[in-house]
Amino acid sequence: MIDISNVTKTYIMGEMELQVLKGISLKVEEGDFTSIIGPSGSGKSTLMNILGCLDLPTTGQYHLDGKEISTYSEDALAMIRNEKIGFVFQKFNLLPKLNAYENVELPLVYRGVKQKERKGRVEEVLESVGLFGRMDHRPSELSGGQQQRVAIARALVGNPAVLLGDEPTGNLDSKSSEEVMSIIEKLNVDGKTIILITHDNEVAERAKKQITIRDGLIMDRKVI
Repeated sequence: MIDISNVTKTYIMGEMELQVLKGISLKVEEGDFTSIIGPSGSGKSTLMNILGCLDLPTTGQYHLDGKEISTYSEDALAMIRNEKIGFVFQKFNLLPKLNAYENVELPLVYRGVKQKERKGRVEEVLESVGLFGRMDHRPSELSGGQQQRVAIARALVGNPAVLLGDEPTGNLDSKSSEEVMSIIEKLNVDGKTIILITHDNEVAERAKKQITIRDGLIMDRKVI
């Protein structure tokens, strides 16, 4: 599904060049559950941005579903993000004036999905994360764990090929973190491809494949 080969990323800072990724190669197969772990400054966030089509590599190749996207335009990347990748972020990124139902519904509104179909899909994914009874609540009326479950439902409502989590448990207490990870594991058991970016070893070890990145290079790979 995902195949990146010898990917580098260099940022120009005035007269200086900062090479963040120094030749990353990895594959993610359909149905994989992969964690990418590394300390601050390791390059994992930059790698996530490339995997999520939020940025392009400086050099190297990125194939998604067999298509080379390393040279895609911003509009083409936006289409891929909308259709193929569901994002879950550490800070939830929910709109505070919208309730849970409306936050989850929003991606379908942008796609032009008809209201009747939207309703069925939104209710289905909220049910799957255990929040069917809280769909009328705004983010301020939900716990951190519940907000993250809304964010997961929003990521899933468009049925993306890949669920990409950026420190999805980073703002959660231990109980909420366990609830979120249990949902993510069940999604993978049901066939969803999962990639998690994390600095937490306990979270990383829940994945079937674990990649350790440091100083812009892959230092270790494990398959459970």
